[in-house]
Amino acid sequence: MIAKNQQNHPNKVHLGVNIDHVATLRQARLTYEPNPLWAAVEAQIAGADGITMHLREDRRHINDNDVFAIKQACQIKLNLEMAPTLEMVKIAQKLQPQMAMLVPEGRQELTTEGGLNILADETFLKNLVGNLNDAGIHTSVFIEAEREQIQAAARIGAKTCEIHTGLYAKLFYENGRDVFHPLVQSEIKKISEAGKLINNLGMFFNAGHALNYHNVAPIANLPNINELHIGHSIVARSVFVGLRQAVSEMIALINNK
Repeated sequence: MIAKNQQNHPNKVHLGVNIDHVATLRQARLTYEPNPLWAAVEAQIAGADGITMHLREDRRHINDNDVFAIKQACQIKLNLEMAPTLEMVKIAQKLQPQMAMLVPEGRQELTTEGGLNILADETFLKNLVGNLNDAGIHTSVFIEAEREQIQAAARIGAKTCEIHTGLYAKLFYENGRDVFHPLVQSEIKKISEAGKLINNLGMFFNAGHALNYHNVAPIANLPNINELHIGHSIVARSVFVGLRQAVSEMIALINNK
């Protein structure tokens, strides 16, 4: 069974812009600028399909006020990244984002370091996903490109699997940015096969983490990929060209325009 919008938009890859690091810059001085709300507006004007924010348990960058202000102001999809905790589920139920993505979270990590291990706590995660689904929120899980994790995602009721592309990005960089290097090709194949299984199980196939202007095209060109979530590289590019231009350039790359 193929997820419905794979057939409706066979040539369109959606872009969700992660604006966490706009908030990171604000928090570096514990001030009020730059305001992530304006970043979300600029991304929307540039043609982004969605805004992604990770409301971490320690509120190190994005905070509660940010997510509610952006939900009210923006007219595009809001994807709330969140740890699989009861506190975060309650916030999501109140916020009502279009999508909530469960991600693993560590206090000392600079960024998310790997996929969620659904197998380690499947019953608990099934209950969390059920609560989100009951609230009318599309549920996603951030996982590795592993058959067992994908099958577990389907069992707990997830609607989308976002495949962690961090290893792909690392191999791409370490091997001279050569997309044809055997290690890079092997990882692309692994992600592609994961995407096929995700679709066959009736879920949407998304991908993200460490994607940038140099390595995004091979992932964007995978069959039936629905959505990419990209943040750090877009925010970094925006320092030089502005956020609106940075988002536009990424959209052009992922859709081969």
